[in-house]
This record gives sequence, C-alpha cells and structure tokens, in this order.
Amino acid sequence: MKLLTPLALLALAATPVLAEPVNITPDMASVTVETDAGPAEISRIQDNENVVTGQWAMTSRPCPNFCIQPMIPAEGVTTVGELEVIAALQDPDVLVIDSRVQADYRGGTIPGAIHIPYTEMADRLGEVGCEVDIDGFTCEDPKQVLLFCNGPWCGQSPTAIRRMIEAGFPADHISYYRGGMQVWRMLGLSVLVPQN
Repeated sequence: MKLLTPLALLALAATPVLAEPVNITPDMASVTVETDAGPAEISRIQDNENVVTGQWAMTSRPCPNFCIQPMIPAEGVTTVGELEVIAALQDPDVLVIDSRVQADYRGGTIPGAIHIPYTEMADRLGEVGCEVDIDGFTCEDPKQVLLFCNGPWCGQSPTAIRRMIEAGFPADHISYYRGGMQVWRMLGLSVLVPQN
C-alpha cells in the first residue's frame, strides 16, 4: 500500500470538488424569458452548498400579518408551482404579476414578471385586458394572469386575487403561485433586481 506524501495530500485538498449540475428538470438546465430590460436567463444556482439566508430563511413570522395562506385563495383560481410559472413566463398570452409592495419588489423579483402592487390591482384591470366601464371594468376577454408574492405566509397576492374577482375579473383566468419568492429563492432560481 502506497501512502500519500504531505505535499500530495495538500494538493488533493486544494483541488475543488466539482459540483453536480443543478438543473430545473432533468432535461432543462435553463430558460430565457423576456423582461423590460431584455432577455434574462432563469436557472438554478450551481453551488451545491448554497443555502437560503436572511429574511428568506425565516420560518416563524408572527401571525397576523404573516399567517399561512390557503392553497386556493378563491374559488375557481388555479394554484401552480415553479414549472408552471416558468411555462407562463414563456407564454405571450399570460402575464406573470409580482403583486408585492414596491419595497419587496425592489429587493428582487422573478425575471419576466411585471409589477402591479396588490393595493392597485383592482384599479388597474385595464392592464390585464379589461375595459373601463361606467361602474368600473368589464372583463369579457381578459388575459390569463399568474400572481405571486413573498411566500406561503404572504397575503398580498391572495388579497389582490380576491379584489380582482370582486371587481369582475373571472377567477378561471387567474393562477396563483403560492410558493412565491421564498420558495423560488429556496430552489436557487434566478432573481432579477429591478434597476428602477
């Protein structure tokens, strides 16, 4: 049996360990989506030792305001996961909407999402295919929308969804990404920090 010399051991220890690839799915390493600033790639962080830190690692926020949200925020709304969000970002007929307040949005968003704060959503239905009417909006042929906020404990997108439906937007045109930014970040998916 041959023993390694101290120099050989040191060289071995200094050799970086190659990380296993971190794909989105077995056959999808990344996707490119359009943003206001041009194309952006969505992939997962390739560091196999990466961990979520800061506010995104917090597990026990006080309720209220940070109460666990229901899986379905309103009857007729479809709840989706990350792969459906990625597909929606690539579909020109779907608007992915970050419904968080400005301060949260500026901290980073899903590339390709547009920003309409939950407090303004019901008043901005014209931006999602509804027509202005004397009594508010008529939503006969609106776009498909997908809303998200900070995570399973965030009530911003569920509130926006309920307000949209109350204002006449059809529930069957709404998808809800309940995982939000917390789960998106937990999976190491790309985050875009808005420049404006």
